[in-house]
Amino acid sequence: MRAGPASILLAALGLSSVPMMASARDFGTFGPTWSIAEPDLLAVIKARLEAARQSGKLEAMNQRFVEAAEASVRRPHAVAGITPATSDRRWSFDPSVTLSQDIRDARGHLIAAQGQRFNPLTHLNLAHSFAFIDGDSAEERDWALRQGAPDKLWIVLVKGSPTDLMKATQRRFYFDQMGALTGKFGIAHTPALLVQQGDHLDIREVALTRTGERSGERR
Repeated sequence: MRAGPASILLAALGLSSVPMMASARDFGTFGPTWSIAEPDLLAVIKARLEAARQSGKLEAMNQRFVEAAEASVRRPHAVAGITPATSDRRWSFDPSVTLSQDIRDARGHLIAAQGQRFNPLTHLNLAHSFAFIDGDSAEERDWALRQGAPDKLWIVLVKGSPTDLMKATQRRFYFDQMGALTGKFGIAHTPALLVQQGDHLDIREVALTRTGERSGERR
């Protein structure tokens, strides 16, 4: 049983063994009294909703909510802090983790024991490579489309509209929600390419020549 804050405080004051007693007495009435008149909260909410419905405000609110949800799906919030690459960068990522519990296969055979350093890439191969791009950049879109066929490469946006690009290219695009992937792999600039190389991931950021730049000159 866990002690509550009151019992902990009593114990700290050395009063945990003192019996607590309660009593009630009628001290009479001092001055005039009135009954508490408080409107039912649910009734108030219901009345306000009904008033909003009759005035058309409720329907307008629902429509704004639907439009905001659709806009969020069409164009999610851009991943903060990701900027265009101005120089090439390349590194390896080791996906090894220390296991908090045993890993077993479908037949119960032990694959890796709790506390062991485990690299999942020694047991499986990624089905796809990943390209991370700013979907609003024509240069990055073109670069990504040249990196591999849809069955070999997944294109992940950090900015832009996946649905618009899917309609334009008839190819599936993904979005790095909340920067979960770029944050995990340390990607700070786009475009970037992630490819499995044996038991590690090879990641590189690529500096592209942007529109308006002269060949070989970076901004």
